[in-house]
Amino acid sequence: ALLVAALAFSGPLVLGALALGLVGATAGAGGADRLAPRLRMLALVAVPIVAVNLLVSRNGLTVFARLGDLGPFGQGNLTVEALVYGALFALKVSILVLITSLASLAIDPDELLRGLRGLSFRSALTASLAVRMLPLLQADARRLAEAQRTRPDNPGAVRTKALLLGAVVGGSLDRAMDVAATLEVRGYAWHARARGHRFSLTTQRPLSRHDIAFLASAVAVALMVLAAKLWRLDSFTAYPLVHDPVSVATGVFCVAVLAAILAPFAARRGVES
Repeated sequence: ALLVAALAFSGPLVLGALALGLVGATAGAGGADRLAPRLRMLALVAVPIVAVNLLVSRNGLTVFARLGDLGPFGQGNLTVEALVYGALFALKVSILVLITSLASLAIDPDELLRGLRGLSFRSALTASLAVRMLPLLQADARRLAEAQRTRPDNPGAVRTKALLLGAVVGGSLDRAMDVAATLEVRGYAWHARARGHRFSLTTQRPLSRHDIAFLASAVAVALMVLAAKLWRLDSFTAYPLVHDPVSVATGVFCVAVLAAILAPFAARRGVES
């Protein structure tokens, strides 16, 4: 539901509410200590996005700086519209990254496999392995980075990052081969068994009140997004001039979405600390 909301809107007020809700949801899910590194990483990603759009885009009319001839890029006329659009695009990318981070933090791979195996066993297995592998790759990257910093012959920053990326990718491929071999040994490569494998949904554990609360939250966010698109509450345009008509309905929608995202975290009774 959050992913649909992030892709459906472009206005700064709505995107800001989603970003605030995601930060609060990550903290509520117990990932407050992981927020700072992710936010620093997102800041490093956002700056090039804004800079490239500012230098390349020529659609805006409000020029605030003239850099002259930039060769293949044409006239270097920097516009407010290009700056605003680049900033909002960077914010949207950051929201998508926060959504995937929240998913990897909050989703139990075993529960994911158990919940979806009755619908599509292979897809559930693939999703479960992918969610489980992401924290392992992050841990490998941290260990390798620490090992590189302790070397006396530590190369430059660019080469260090390239070596780190190559090592993480190589390690992920090796781990993927090990997992594939393990699955093959356990019989997952047997086509007849895989095709005829069926699980009953009756073996699922009953829904808890927390499950129902988060399900209601997701449905509420999805319905509010649909209603907002039908009523055209988000009519933001960046080119040729920035146009963002903010109404009372838009403000109420942002507050309602933020409340729907954070409401399930208010019930802490029965949650393991």
